[in-house]
Amino acid sequence: MLNYIWFGMLAIGFAVAIMNGRIEEVTKAAIESSGTAVQLSIGLLGIMCMWSGLMGIAEKSGLVKRLARLVRPLLGFLFPGIPKDHPALGAVVMNLAANFLGMGNAATPLGIKAMGELQKLNSNKDTCTDAMSMFLVLNTSSIQLIPATIIALRSAGGSSNPTEVIVTIWIASVCATITGVTAAKILSFWGAERRRKRKWKY
Repeated sequence: MLNYIWFGMLAIGFAVAIMNGRIEEVTKAAIESSGTAVQLSIGLLGIMCMWSGLMGIAEKSGLVKRLARLVRPLLGFLFPGIPKDHPALGAVVMNLAANFLGMGNAATPLGIKAMGELQKLNSNKDTCTDAMSMFLVLNTSSIQLIPATIIALRSAGGSSNPTEVIVTIWIASVCATITGVTAAKILSFWGAERRRKRKWKY
């Protein structure tokens, strides 16, 4: 769907440029933006590789399992449907740790792995479970201690103080997480009550 949206936006932009006689300016801007995108990607490559490597080391050294045990009470509250010592918990911890460090791109493959493990616990493969919904909320709101990606983007963009947004990001992400978790818990309870009433009725 996003591919259609992006294609539509590009097509409309070129159509408007042709009607206004500014196609040369649009073409020049597209070429310059492409070069800027490549430079920005190269600038982000180093920091992404560093944190991705650290995540890989943490997983192979057993640190992930230790972290999972350490935060088990919190994970038990957030994900009551996941059995103890299930691989899904380790995958969730890895994703949340990457997001906590602000490595959104590095967290993506970890999030896919976590969602795959959660799907294995799903008895109804066509329906999202409460655990999957909660994980999606946490992955989207993602409390960030070190918003490394944002800092790197601001630094690559020439910001004189790329770290000045840290406090704002802390406040925004904490508020988003509290709101999302609360909503997910309320909807989960409401859905469970509806299922109980249906079973009692029939």
